[in-house]
Amino acid sequence: MSGAVCGTIEDMNTQIVQAVRVEDTMSSTYAGMSDLSDEILLCILRHVPVCDLLANVANVCHKLHTLCHDKSLLTKVRLSEEYLADDLLVRVILKQLANRVQCLSLNGCYWLSGSTMEYLSRCRGVTHLDVTGCRLTSLCLSRLLSSLSLLKSLAFDVRPCFNSALLSSEAVDSLSRLTELRQTLFTPSYGVVPCCAQLRKLMLQFDIPDVTREGVGVSCQLMVGQSSVPHYEQLEEFTARLAPGEVNQTLLLLYLAVFSVHVPKHLRTFLVSIPGPNPAHWPAAPSLAQSLGERGDLVALQLPRSWLNHLSLKGALEGNSPKHLSFSRCPALWPQVFQSLLNGGVRDATQLVSLNLSGISHCPYSDCRAVEDQLVVGSVSQLAVACCNMKHLNLMHNHYHHEHSPGLGTETHLCDSLAKFRHLRSLTLPVCTLSDGLNRNQVSARSTAHSSLFQGLKKAPRVGLQNYKPDSEAPPQSDGTSGLSLLAAGCPHLETLEVIGSGFVSALPRLEPCSRASMERRGICAWERTVGDSHLAALGAFPRLRRLTLAGLPGALRGTGLIQLSQQCRDLRVLSLANLGSLKTMNYSAALLDAIKQCSQLQELRLEQPYLNANASFFEALSCCSRLQRFCLISRSGTFDPSATDAFVEKCSELIMCHMFMGGTLVACRTLQKTLFERFSAKRPALSVVIYPLQHEDLPSVIRGIPLTLLDQITLFQSHVAQPPRLSPL
Repeated sequence: MSGAVCGTIEDMNTQIVQAVRVEDTMSSTYAGMSDLSDEILLCILRHVPVCDLLANVANVCHKLHTLCHDKSLLTKVRLSEEYLADDLLVRVILKQLANRVQCLSLNGCYWLSGSTMEYLSRCRGVTHLDVTGCRLTSLCLSRLLSSLSLLKSLAFDVRPCFNSALLSSEAVDSLSRLTELRQTLFTPSYGVVPCCAQLRKLMLQFDIPDVTREGVGVSCQLMVGQSSVPHYEQLEEFTARLAPGEVNQTLLLLYLAVFSVHVPKHLRTFLVSIPGPNPAHWPAAPSLAQSLGERGDLVALQLPRSWLNHLSLKGALEGNSPKHLSFSRCPALWPQVFQSLLNGGVRDATQLVSLNLSGISHCPYSDCRAVEDQLVVGSVSQLAVACCNMKHLNLMHNHYHHEHSPGLGTETHLCDSLAKFRHLRSLTLPVCTLSDGLNRNQVSARSTAHSSLFQGLKKAPRVGLQNYKPDSEAPPQSDGTSGLSLLAAGCPHLETLEVIGSGFVSALPRLEPCSRASMERRGICAWERTVGDSHLAALGAFPRLRRLTLAGLPGALRGTGLIQLSQQCRDLRVLSLANLGSLKTMNYSAALLDAIKQCSQLQELRLEQPYLNANASFFEALSCCSRLQRFCLISRSGTFDPSATDAFVEKCSELIMCHMFMGGTLVACRTLQKTLFERFSAKRPALSVVIYPLQHEDLPSVIRGIPLTLLDQITLFQSHVAQPPRLSPL
């Protein structure tokens, strides 16, 4: 090597060393975390979970210890997702919060013991308390209420062991001052409502089975004779969400009995959600709607379809500026809804931020599908202009069939109209709305192949299965995604997207009666089959997506679009995939594994697909989701590898929910469930492991034993867009 070359190399080395030294010098002048102002540090510490804040960060130095106990950080505290916090740690935290916390939520802390709940009585400054899903006896609730004299808002469960007679006079006195109450009812009862004379907000969730685990029917007759029935003189908001069952509907009517006599003069929010096609009739509904309309301050309205007619709806909306409206499964109200929103039927349509039109454009309980049953592009465009501040829109169980005829021109796509909702954050669409259309020959051929002559020969649809036509595996004529591209361009802030097929029904049996009654009897429409992998890839144009649901997409045969989707949507937190492609075989396994590996931020995953093989490769890919907290797998005739499942749960240290409903024997499922719980429950106090054969006769009772907070989150398939809020007082 020549001297010149050596000299050049030495000069380069010298320059590199000098550059590194300069960089080190510059970095040494950077301000450390301890040099930041208290205001900046407090902003950072607001994002730290309270258990880490008080148990770890506070012990770093004196300055952080002082800041971690700042009032601004400890006034409102949520322990709901502190899944790794055991009883001992929570007790320590509650001791430190005693004199500071005002709003405290333990919603869904099902793993904490009853003795830990006793420590809540030390937090005497609490004004808002949520203990929904916690182990709380009547005596414990009595002692708790007696200690919290400042309490204004309470959320708790009314379980079969609840007895209001055990409440002390001090507890009843505290209840008399409540202004907000949420009750989750697991047994027929008024709970503590009769004690709450100053209620302004009442939120009820009914989850009572018609039959007990012992096979005994549940009755509400004992409630009729109670003298202390609810009175709602000061009530402003009433919300009720019901699980399927006659008992829940009967109990709701008992709660509403007072409304038949007198409607509270300050009532401005009335939301009642009853699943199934035949909600119980309530004669007082028209007079209630009339009263709501007369006051001019309606905020939110949702009534079952049999409770409203076009006249009562017109009266309720006229002169009001509501923020939330739901007309789910109300096809008879379709003309009046648009007339009220578009033609001055409401005072200010720009105030509307949430609208649920699920199943409103057609009757899902008949066998007809006419052009009049479809969403109208022009009406949706007008709606986007009138309701320009809409953030949440649900169009599930509707139809839109885009006509694409070469040489004859093309109508404006529905997605182009939806793109005018510039502020949308969450959206639910039927699968067929993403299609760019079929040629008429294809539609005619598919319609003729299943004429009315053969309708009587069709088998009844099975839960979890869709009525596939013989040509369901045929490749689509068009994979155009122009409509979807228009939607992505117009709604760049979309965070939640649900695309659900008209014939999709989850295989889990808890909602079986309602699912059977609500599903399409006509099978999958031809337009749904044209929505395939190219459309899945096009969803990557929504970079801000956090929650994505894809269910009942028969055209997504290979799942290749999932790979591109996962590469573009890097911040996906919640993903639900159900019944993609053929239900006769699992065709997109390879693409699914590649896509899952890209979802590094994923926290919740729900998969439902027949014949899924949860083998070592599957769980190895799933292990790449290191932040995964909740996992649910539903697969008719599916298989699983016990050792691979064990390794997956071990690698994903934040996983606290593993629910698998598949094939296999009861012994194999119970063995794996016991193994996982014994191995990992010590370090994961909130761990919930349920592994059970999907077709076992005892599955319904097993599902009822799962904490309701986990069922609502991911185990049961349900739409979350434009639904009533989760109704926590906090």
